[in-house]
Amino acid sequence: MNLKRIFGALLTTLGIAGLIYTAVLFAQTSGEMNDIKGLVIYGILGIVFFLSGISLIRTTKDES
Repeated sequence: MNLKRIFGALLTTLGIAGLIYTAVLFAQTSGEMNDIKGLVIYGILGIVFFLSGISLIRTTKDES
């Protein structure tokens, strides 16, 4: 059981969830300033979590 791979998968899942939530907010937005701030914040956090999780999974070596 590799803890880094599990943490990478968790970060990737959180990133995907953040990006999906951003898409849902984008579909329901009316263009107000608060809507745009939420889109930017959740979008950036989703991208950061997703990319860090993917890179953590990629760089972790399989050792038995």
